[in-house]
Formats: sequence, C-alpha cells, structure tokens
Amino acid sequence: MLEAGRERKDMANMEIEEKTKRILKNPKLAAIKTVLEKDHTIDCLLLLYMDKGKWKDAKEFMTENKLTISDGTFRARMIEIENLGLAKSGRIDPLKKYYLKTELGEKVAELLLKLFDEIGG
Repeated sequence: MLEAGRERKDMANMEIEEKTKRILKNPKLAAIKTVLEKDHTIDCLLLLYMDKGKWKDAKEFMTENKLTISDGTFRARMIEIENLGLAKSGRIDPLKKYYLKTELGEKVAELLLKLFDEIGG
C-alpha cells in the first residue's frame, strides 16, 4: 500500500517536471516570464487592466496611492508589454502614445490578481 502511494507521488512529480519544462522552454511563455521579472511590469499590467494606459492617468493613480514609477520605466514596460501582444497602442500626438489591454493582457492581469488574492492580497 505504501509503495502505491509513493508511485503516485513519483508520477505526480514527473508530471510537474514535464509541465515545468514545457513552460520554461516555450518561447512565447519564456518571453512573458522575462518581462514579468522586470521592475514594474506587474504594476503596468494592472494599470492597463484598470484602463490607465496613459502616462497622465497612470501617474495620477500611482501618486494617489503613494506609489512611484518613472515615466521612462512606464514607457519601456508598455513597449515590452505591447511587443508581447498584451497591449496595443494608439497615438495621442506625434510624441505621445496611450496603451490599451488586449484580450491576452486582460487574461494575464486577471490571473495575476487571482494569484495575489489567493496568496493573501
């Protein structure tokens, strides 16, 4: 009986290992993982989710909540997020852009909210 339990555990660990390998080796997921590891990416995804993809709106929200993000960091992360298909941009004027969440960006933000909520957010 004890041996059967150990075999199930070994099988479960093998499944977890295979799933992990697939995730880490998938080029699209690896790109998303790389961006998520960067400073303020999650902030920017959540700002997008709240339709605060303009620097003015993002800065106002962050200031109201005693949080910080520089305009350069905001713009850099938004470009990276857009390149991954998590956002799309439009022009405000020749020099300024605004960003909107895509369906994939919305899904990622919802999953992040759920993750943080479940771990005690």
